[in-house]
This record gives sequence, structure tokens and C-alpha cells, in this order.
Amino acid sequence: MFEAVEELVGEHAGLEQRLADPAVHADQANARKLNKRYAELTPIVGTYRSWKQAGDDIETAREFAADDPDFAAEVKELEKQREELTEKLRLLLIPRDPSDDKDVILEVKAGAGGDESALFAGDLLRMYLRYAERVGWKTEIIDATESELGGYKDVQVAVKTKGNITPEPGQGVWARLKYEGGVHRVQRVPATESQGRIHTSAAGVLVTPEAEEIDVEINPNDLRIDVYRSSGPGGQSVNTTDSAVRITHLPTGVVASCQNEKSQLQNKEQALRILRSRLLAAAQEKAEAEAADARRSQVRTVDRSEKIRTYNFPENRISDHRVGFKAYNLDQVLDGDLDAVIQACVDADSAAKLAATQ
Repeated sequence: MFEAVEELVGEHAGLEQRLADPAVHADQANARKLNKRYAELTPIVGTYRSWKQAGDDIETAREFAADDPDFAAEVKELEKQREELTEKLRLLLIPRDPSDDKDVILEVKAGAGGDESALFAGDLLRMYLRYAERVGWKTEIIDATESELGGYKDVQVAVKTKGNITPEPGQGVWARLKYEGGVHRVQRVPATESQGRIHTSAAGVLVTPEAEEIDVEINPNDLRIDVYRSSGPGGQSVNTTDSAVRITHLPTGVVASCQNEKSQLQNKEQALRILRSRLLAAAQEKAEAEAADARRSQVRTVDRSEKIRTYNFPENRISDHRVGFKAYNLDQVLDGDLDAVIQACVDADSAAKLAATQ
């Protein structure tokens, strides 16, 4: 583990030097990429330096303890601190979700329970809007279908970091909200219930990283370029030379051709532009299809049996059934105090990934 950390320390130092060069910032996209990686490595490097310092302090304390037994307690305390730093370092080295710092599209859908479910969907939306406000994110309701008695049958909201701020590792919008996808169950006396009976209903929450423009890189070895004689109305060099170009992208079979320009080179450039646009469209369609699959996997059916979390109003209790989390501050959670609930999911996910690497 520590050999790998040393490599990361070297990478961090190299990034620091590059970012200090004004020329690097002429390319804003590359500068953002370098800054992002630098921010990812900084907590690891800082923890590793503290770990090494703790080791030096332990050796010094042991030397003092050999002459003065009163230092024995300090040795134990330093050893405990180093064990804690070792565990923290292990957690920091867990592979990160590459989408963690992305913005998200969050959708809340009413499910089983009729009007009460729609009212509960409205409560969930308010909870997420309040949570976003607490942590300093921006929200924008994209589309909403309201129910007759209030609440929502379906509502979509974009949740974003403010400005061009790069979130700290593990604090991005997707990093925190990705655990919210699933069926949320509520147990309470509905406003429409005249007999005071507790009803159970459900609403679905769907969370997907917001799609970014996908850059298409074309390997020249993946292209077959054919030239042929242009057809159509004649003109100088048209219909008389092999100036038309057809380009086939072999991995996908996508074809683009151009014969409108006078020279073969110009037609080739235009055909490449067309090819890039077609490959970009295909890549975006694939990304959207994958996002749709992820969306469907979060909520197969908005039914109470698929629940990931229960909101029990009579007991003021919230329970996350995936990680065994339970607390009796439901009123505060619905007002946006979601950190403890989300952190329980984050910790369980980290523990599972850590166990998988050992």
C-alpha cells in the first residue's frame, strides 16, 4: 500500500509544479483536469505525511520512555493515532467513482398510494431542495406534473454545484445523492383519512449523473478511406478526377462521404467532420441508454416491497434498510438534515469496497 502512496506523492508534486506554470492555464480544459486530479491526491498526500510524522514521533517518544517511564503513555497515544491514520489512508485509497463530482438529474415519482403518494413525493422534493440549500448547491426544477390535492405525480430537478467550483473528493453532488435512488416508503395518517388510520404508500427516487458532451477521438488506423469520381452537375475537375471521398469507421461501421468540394483533401476534411458528428451522436445515444438502464435498476417498480428507506411519522423514525441505519429525527431529516443518513450509506459502501481490496 505504501509503495503505491509514494507514487501518488510523486504525481502530486509533479502536478504542483505544472500548475505553477502560467502556460498550463492557457488551456482551461487541461488546467481543470489537472486541478481536479491535484484535489483528489491532496488528502492522500496530507494523510500520508501525517502518518510518517507520527512514526517519527513514536520513535522519539520510545527513546524518551527508555529513560523516563512517564513517556510510555505518550507512546501508546501516538501508536493509536498512527493506527487511525493508517485506516484513514486505506479508505482514501479506495478507487473512486469517476462520476462522483458530476451534477445530477433527480426525479421523484409518485407510486403506490394514490394522492397520498403524490403528497409524499412533494415532501421528498422539499427535503432534497432543503438539503441542497444547506450544502450550497443550486437546484432547478426542469419538469413537474402536480397532483390535484397537492404534491407531485412526477417532478425532475437538476442539482448542481455553484459556478465552476470543483467539489472536494467525496463531496460532489453525485457522490452524495447517488444513494438516494430507490423506493421510499412512508407510514403516516394521510390528510385524506378521516378515521385516523395509518396508511403506507411509496414514491420512487431516480438519480442519474448529468450527461456531459462526449468527445470523440478517432484512431486513423480505424478508418478505411475510399476515393471515387464525383457524380452530379459537372465543372472543372468535378466528374473528371477521383476527388470524392468515402470514410468508413471500421469498429462501428459508420460511413461518411463528401463530393461537393473541388479537391480530394477538402472532401476528406468535410467527411471527417461528418463522421465525428455521427460518432458523437452514437456515443451520446449509448450514454443515454446506459443512464436509462441505471435509472430503471434503481426503481424497477414503485411498489412498497421494493423499499430502500422507510419514513415512519408516528414514531418520528427514519430507517435505511440497506445499511441498518435508524434515527428518530424524521422531522429534521425532512427539513433537509440528510447528512447522517447519507453518510451511513457512504460508510457502508466504503467498507464493502475496502473488504473487496483486501
